[in-house]
Amino acid sequence: QNFYGGHGIVAAQVSLGTGLAFTNRYRNNGRISVAYFGDGAANQGQVYESFNMAELWSLPVVYIIENNRYAMGTSVDRASAQRDFSRRGVSFNIPGEQVDGMDVRAVREAGLRAAEWCREGKGPYILEMLTYRYRGHSMSDPAKYRSRKEVDQVRSESDPVDMVRARLLDGLVSEEEIKLIDKEVRNLVNEAADFAQKSPEPDPSELFSDIVL
Repeated sequence: QNFYGGHGIVAAQVSLGTGLAFTNRYRNNGRISVAYFGDGAANQGQVYESFNMAELWSLPVVYIIENNRYAMGTSVDRASAQRDFSRRGVSFNIPGEQVDGMDVRAVREAGLRAAEWCREGKGPYILEMLTYRYRGHSMSDPAKYRSRKEVDQVRSESDPVDMVRARLLDGLVSEEEIKLIDKEVRNLVNEAADFAQKSPEPDPSELFSDIVL
């Protein structure tokens, strides 16, 4: 599926995504690489080494910085000197823009623009997705660094799923159709979870699947 997984080392996927972009440029296959990382990871050193390499070699990579305001649990106001993450590539001449990450339409349009930029051979591009997470970073994170009022306000005013639902119900689909779609999606998710939990362990030989030796 051309998805290269997550990584325990913070921001490791940025240098990996840059390497994949180099592969695409080397093979001249018309593909681009999309590297996702958060506002916390954006402060890691390998990010800027990757930026430098990507711009130097005009690599087709879109860097998507998911700014949820709190990284693993620290506000960007306390942890980041430059809080406009779309400008993190300025010293490398990498253009960037801020996007309403809670609006699927804005995300789609920005993604298409950035992809086209890369495919035209103009080098890397940065998209800062302004978003929010309702829960803690992990099960051990009680998220006491913000108020319940703040979380509820974001959820009530700009929840992406609720906004799409409202637009669909505004003359596009009926409530019954929404419920049918919701049921189909839930069934699909349950089937996938059931398959994952009940499938046997893979054969050890699968460790070498899709690995180029």
